[in-house]
Amino acid sequence: MAQANFKFLIWIGLLSCSVVCGSAQQGGSNCIKANAKSCADCIQAGPNCGWCKSAIFFEEGESTSARCDDLEVLKTKGCPPDEIENPRGSQAMLKNKEVTNRVEGAAENLKPEDITQIQPQQVQLKLRIGEPQTFSLKFKRAEDYPIDLYYLMDLSYSMKDDLENVKSLGTSLMSKMKNITSDFRIGFGSLVEQTVMPYISTTPAKLKNPCTADLNCTSPFSYRNVLNFTRDGNLFNKFVGDQQISGNLDSPEGGFDAIMQVAVCGSELIWRNVTRLLVFSTDAGFHFAGDGKLGGIVLPNDGQCHLDNNMYTMSHYYDYPSIAHLVQKLSDNNIQIIFAVTQEFQPVYKELKNLIPKSAVGTRSSNSSNVIQLIIDAYNSLSSEVILENNKLPKEVTIEYKSFCKNGVNGTGDEGRKCSNISIGDEVSFEIKVTANQCPEKGQGETIKIKPLGFTEEVEINLEFICECECHKDRIPDSPICSYGSGTFECGACRCKPGHIGKLCECSMDEVNSEDISSTCRRENSSEICSNNGECICGQCVCRKRENANEIYSGRFCECDNFNCDRSDGLLCGGHGECKCGECECTENYTGSACDCYMDTAPCEAGNGQICNGRGICKCGVCNCTDPKFMGPTCELCPTCLGFFAESKVTMTSEQMSQWPHQNQQKSQEVKREIAKLPSKEMSLCSKNLTALPTCSDRKQQEMDRGKKVIQHLSESKNVEAKHCCRKKRKVLIWSRKWHKGWVCLILPALFSSCFLGGKKNTGRNLN
Repeated sequence: MAQANFKFLIWIGLLSCSVVCGSAQQGGSNCIKANAKSCADCIQAGPNCGWCKSAIFFEEGESTSARCDDLEVLKTKGCPPDEIENPRGSQAMLKNKEVTNRVEGAAENLKPEDITQIQPQQVQLKLRIGEPQTFSLKFKRAEDYPIDLYYLMDLSYSMKDDLENVKSLGTSLMSKMKNITSDFRIGFGSLVEQTVMPYISTTPAKLKNPCTADLNCTSPFSYRNVLNFTRDGNLFNKFVGDQQISGNLDSPEGGFDAIMQVAVCGSELIWRNVTRLLVFSTDAGFHFAGDGKLGGIVLPNDGQCHLDNNMYTMSHYYDYPSIAHLVQKLSDNNIQIIFAVTQEFQPVYKELKNLIPKSAVGTRSSNSSNVIQLIIDAYNSLSSEVILENNKLPKEVTIEYKSFCKNGVNGTGDEGRKCSNISIGDEVSFEIKVTANQCPEKGQGETIKIKPLGFTEEVEINLEFICECECHKDRIPDSPICSYGSGTFECGACRCKPGHIGKLCECSMDEVNSEDISSTCRRENSSEICSNNGECICGQCVCRKRENANEIYSGRFCECDNFNCDRSDGLLCGGHGECKCGECECTENYTGSACDCYMDTAPCEAGNGQICNGRGICKCGVCNCTDPKFMGPTCELCPTCLGFFAESKVTMTSEQMSQWPHQNQQKSQEVKREIAKLPSKEMSLCSKNLTALPTCSDRKQQEMDRGKKVIQHLSESKNVEAKHCCRKKRKVLIWSRKWHKGWVCLILPALFSSCFLGGKKNTGRNLN
């Protein structure tokens, strides 16, 4: 079991190494692949890339891009840490007002602009390419938050009964809303249809009264703002009471035109920066973008306010809005819409709700008698959920959300943008991760705004991009170092002007392919340019980079590398040296072409203190026995003298054990003969499976008897430590007996003295 656990730990270690080393290699590879010609190019290659600005960093044959590499690799190559450019991103809270904790009884003293539900309010992020910056955003639903509600009603003829009930809506709704907020305002608007054929009849009589002769209806119109926001419920009732029903020809209504005007005409309707609710009451479907073509209207809706004397005047000129356009304008103006529709049109408006964030659908009765409860229920549903959205992101930036909601509910991806079941006073938080994937073309900053849908508060994120190194500030334009002004000297290297190349911008592009220049990149008596391991640029070899960033070509002609050396046990230079220009430079106590020869003689020292027991030569940490009769790690054993372990059951010193076989020659010869009789087929079977111990219970009795004789001389030891030691040696297969399992094949060495004596001088061990 201990051995199995040990193997398991080894495998885990190797796996961990492969993962970590692989990651490091990949990171370095990205830096190398960037082929950075300047510090700016380097730091944009990845967050783990650094630039060495030291003037003495280069090795012969290396290009300027060699200055850019993984941070740890640069240190390994000898770049001083204070010479490595590695700017990091940062964040700062520019405005971080705490969310409002309302005190009961003091709500009336706070103005809407003094209430804070989202924190922070302004953040500055400095972004390095590929390095995310993360900050926390808190949202707390405030108690007694002000509400503006605009009631938009379809006044087509089918809504006649509803109008009668809505006439008393103002005072009743005011009374109910006092339980939610002490600061409530209500406004009213009406709609019918676009004033062109085939939506309405354009005959003079029908334009004056679209209903039958016995009914007095008002002229058709698209949208009219009847009453701006007021706190006076009675005033609301009065204005609504003065309204008359109108009429049109087709079933769908022009509700989208009206909703668009309510959303974008904020200054005319005087919306406040508070919770904004729009109740849309109808008993019909809706027209949308494209339907205007039936009336000869082809211009897309422009999303602008066109109210003249509180009347929408461009319904004959602009098409209906699209759903996407409507969603955008509602979101831009922080308006949450409630569709109060009859049961018949529930399915249609529920599908529409799925396309409009922060919207709700309620089923009103045929005469709108339940509209107040519908509004209260819809408001509670909308206000119990917070959904974060951001404006259009710059193409260089990505953003990720993670939510931490009530009761330990967390979300990522699209679910990371929202939290549900929020009650008044509840606080939830979000983790916002912003990452820059590239630098903007002009290097200018950007601004992102994040806000909860339906709320006017927002977080402003000011972005700055780290696209240059600090040493860029100390650059020297037209530096004489760079071939007399052919480039700018910055961060320890020349950044060449267009048309010039080379480390010092010493070569023009016209000379690159010159035969005379390339001849200086060949070794003597060789036709290979840069040993086929690089490019000749301006008469100098620039060595090629390999996929593995740790494998490097070097030398004046790129003739050297650090990966084509001898290996031992699959390791370059046996893991005990460094490969330099095709040859291993071994560490201390190791020698050989693959550094696989261990020069220390400690492994050859026998229990008596002698090297190889005086019977051999220690070479590379292994005894080569000069006397063919002896074998073992320290030449301490004679295979023909195995019988010296027989039946003595006494404690021996190492000196006694070394002399014992010579005193028991007859017994040793008998053991040798019995071992020779063991079936080679079975021996081979066991030797092929060193860890599994196959059973031998099916062997013939005579084979067991032969093994039994060997057991009497060799294997009845009860010394657990010795058994483990011997099993690890795995030198010779012998027979052994387990008391409860019968006969089994075990792997034990013939070199018992080193096991039982444990390599200690004059130490006696009980062999039984």
